[in-house]
Amino acid sequence: MKTTRKHSAFHISRRGFLKLSLGFGVSLLVPGVSVAGEGASSIIKRRIPKTGEEIPVIGLGTARTFDVSTRKAQEPLREVLRLFVEMGGTLVDTSPMYGNAETVIGDLAGELGIADSLFIATKVWTTGREAGIRQMEESIRKLKRDHIDLMQVHNLVDTQVHLDTLRSWKKEGRIRYLGVTHYRVSAYDELEKIMKTENIDFVQFNYSIQTTEAEKRLLPVAADTGTAVIINEPFEKGALFKKVKGKSLPSWAKEFDCESWAQFFLKYIVSHPSVTCVIPATSKPEHLRDNMQAGYGRLPDERMRKRMVDYLRKL
Repeated sequence: MKTTRKHSAFHISRRGFLKLSLGFGVSLLVPGVSVAGEGASSIIKRRIPKTGEEIPVIGLGTARTFDVSTRKAQEPLREVLRLFVEMGGTLVDTSPMYGNAETVIGDLAGELGIADSLFIATKVWTTGREAGIRQMEESIRKLKRDHIDLMQVHNLVDTQVHLDTLRSWKKEGRIRYLGVTHYRVSAYDELEKIMKTENIDFVQFNYSIQTTEAEKRLLPVAADTGTAVIINEPFEKGALFKKVKGKSLPSWAKEFDCESWAQFFLKYIVSHPSVTCVIPATSKPEHLRDNMQAGYGRLPDERMRKRMVDYLRKL
């Protein structure tokens, strides 16, 4: 993150239930949400619908931030990864597309002794079955794993070919979950079709307090199909921080235990009951602490979510 900041099988379904749960407050009614109360010491977790396994709502992205090649450049990343686990995080999302990120994660997790604490999500990003297999095997080697928790088809490249391989790998125990990803609204049609027809475990896409199109289509479909959701681009590549630069956080943000703009943006995302995890990326330990804090305490209800959107639009 380059910008300056202040400070058992389970299936969530039915759009009507989501509307009800949002109206009365996410923490009270949504099954599969482990929500800590005010002053709580445990991070909020959500269940993966297909299995019931719980993961923390705040994960860690690695695009650009973990693509380093020197020992000196790795030092702040070591602290980021250490703090991430210390504060309750597990899901780390990476890709062969992110340069040295997979290698850096594998090396640092091994040195810190936290490899077994991480839920590793990476991707396949190439065309052709054999090329995909080679790339995924290389990812396993770089990450120093004997299996990958979640393997995703990156940006829908050669999706059907890779999904066939991933289903075989899942049966063999080489991966635990499979999914697809994209980062643009223009891909929503294809993502929706895949969720409805391919019985995937995870879907990853962009969603933020400013870009809310996913609320109309993808998030309800994810709920209906029992698909876990990972959110990327939560800060719009830093554009949201530029928008609020010099602006005061509203006093009412304390009603949902929010102390910074980063928490404001992240709590909006994870307060939607269909979101399983959001993956802000950072190379700065102080930003990591701030991001992780969004996974603690109260979340805004539907009334407050609308107030948050209206407030931001008026800035």
